[in-house]
Amino acid sequence: MISRRSLALTLAVVVLSGPALAASGGNSVLRMLDPDNDGTVDLAEAKKAAAALFAKLDPDRDGTLDARELRGRLTAKELAAADPDHDGTLTLDEYLAVVEQRFKAADPDNDGTLDAKELRSRAGRSLLRLLK
Repeated sequence: MISRRSLALTLAVVVLSGPALAASGGNSVLRMLDPDNDGTVDLAEAKKAAAALFAKLDPDRDGTLDARELRGRLTAKELAAADPDHDGTLTLDEYLAVVEQRFKAADPDNDGTLDAKELRSRAGRSLLRLLK
């Protein structure tokens, strides 16, 4: 039988380590997107990651991504809104425009960079879907 003290200690460890575990998860994503290791992601770094992913997602090398190639990164409604020529695909420039829009939404302090906390926000997670 587990004593109350053991249970209390176990709960304390879980509660106290929870934020650290969450931060380390955010930090691993941050490290992946932060080649200069300054602890933040700027728009240029986000666009570089997005462009690299775009190339990977475009196996037919036609320079566009359709809904299938996007693999759920955008809903049908989001794809339609991001597709100004209404051809059902996104060019690299159109994809990067969505990345920029989501980056700005994830940057509430408007400092031009995203830290781990901002990447863990709802808007930050929305951006990350386009980057990884």
